[in-house]
Amino acid sequence: MPVDLCIKIHSKIGPGCFEKVYEEILYYELNKAKIQCHRQLMLPIQHESLNIENAYKLDLLVDNKLVLELKSVSSLPSVYYKQLKTQLGILNLKNGMILNFKVDLMKEGIYRVYNNFGEEEL
Repeated sequence: MPVDLCIKIHSKIGPGCFEKVYEEILYYELNKAKIQCHRQLMLPIQHESLNIENAYKLDLLVDNKLVLELKSVSSLPSVYYKQLKTQLGILNLKNGMILNFKVDLMKEGIYRVYNNFGEEEL
């Protein structure tokens, strides 16, 4: 469902906006569709006895099982994939997606990222 909504948003808005615009519209559309979604969720990191609050920020967490990272860039550096894999590892979740809106067709901007050791749901 998030992919369908992204295609709808991209068709209407186009590829020229900031990430924040797409995030706000997608969050609105997910809520309108009655899909549970958390936005700008801050995550801590534990290192030995040190707990670092607000170490990572997720764009969107859908149904407590899918992490969405939204981008609006010409090309995706590999660090974006690594960042999402780290977030999935912190949450112990399996599925994530990078959604890059700065493309001609939205289907060209959809990238699935997996954590093989994660769970299906929180």
